[in-house]
Amino acid sequence: MRILALVPGGIGNQIYFFPTLETLNSKYPQSKIDVLVEPRAKKAYRVCKYVSEVLLFDYQDRSSMADYLNLLGVIRDREYEAVISYNAPWAVESLLWLNGIPVRIGEQKNNSWIFSKSVPLKREQYEPQTYHDILQGLGIEADCPPLKINVPQKDIDWAESRQKLLDLKSGYILLHGVEETYPITSWQKIVTDIQAKQPEIPVVLLQTQEEDFWVAAMMTANSQLKVIASSDVGKIAAIIAGANLLVTSDRNSLALAVAVETYTIALIDSADTSTQLLPQDDNYVGVCSSSKQIADIAPETVLGKIWGN
Repeated sequence: MRILALVPGGIGNQIYFFPTLETLNSKYPQSKIDVLVEPRAKKAYRVCKYVSEVLLFDYQDRSSMADYLNLLGVIRDREYEAVISYNAPWAVESLLWLNGIPVRIGEQKNNSWIFSKSVPLKREQYEPQTYHDILQGLGIEADCPPLKINVPQKDIDWAESRQKLLDLKSGYILLHGVEETYPITSWQKIVTDIQAKQPEIPVVLLQTQEEDFWVAAMMTANSQLKVIASSDVGKIAAIIAGANLLVTSDRNSLALAVAVETYTIALIDSADTSTQLLPQDDNYVGVCSSSKQIADIAPETVLGKIWGN
């Protein structure tokens, strides 16, 4: 059997979907499982061993009729027997019906007629569990597996070489953020306090793709900081895995931290979002904004969580 999963969203969304793919692989070990994701999310599947082919479609773009016809052909050529869709646009989901895929599983909503089986989803719960619940449409009632990834050995070796080069053998505190999410002045207060209380532990900035300005501004203010840069998900995961602590305002690095079990303090816009993004585990601490703006979180509040835990 060949199965297609439609998963809109970025890298973090894909990683939270991995437990669903793991269960699918467990229940249908002889099947080929493909995913249809946005181009920005493709790199997530470098650390996933359950997917045969990653197909690309920009769910957020104003696609033309030609784009939809091309996608229709791509789906038809692979002769899928089953498809699951999590919150894909109705125009894309309608292609599943047009293709005549016999088993079509999706969320119970206004266009449920598209699906052969629709499932009511509880979006207020932990996101991997919400994804996993859609498997009920296939008659699968298994527990949701814990979040985990498969980091290639060469990415682990790369991370170890960077750690050696920067003299991080005794551990380090990793920070990941962007100016638009949390002010640089607040990050700087956090760094100053960490260095004053734990001067023997290096503070490292994680630069993935869009943090050039943030990293430059942080380094200008404090030359003792160190930087590790990579846009590769496997290498980023390996760097996060080696940290004593991650402090992040980024959803993608948070998902990776949960997957590699690194102690994490996450800056989050609300308690509801914290419930969706963090498992019930003391290893992951959410610092939630009362105004629903991460920028309004006082650095003293973050530091309280760092030293209080």
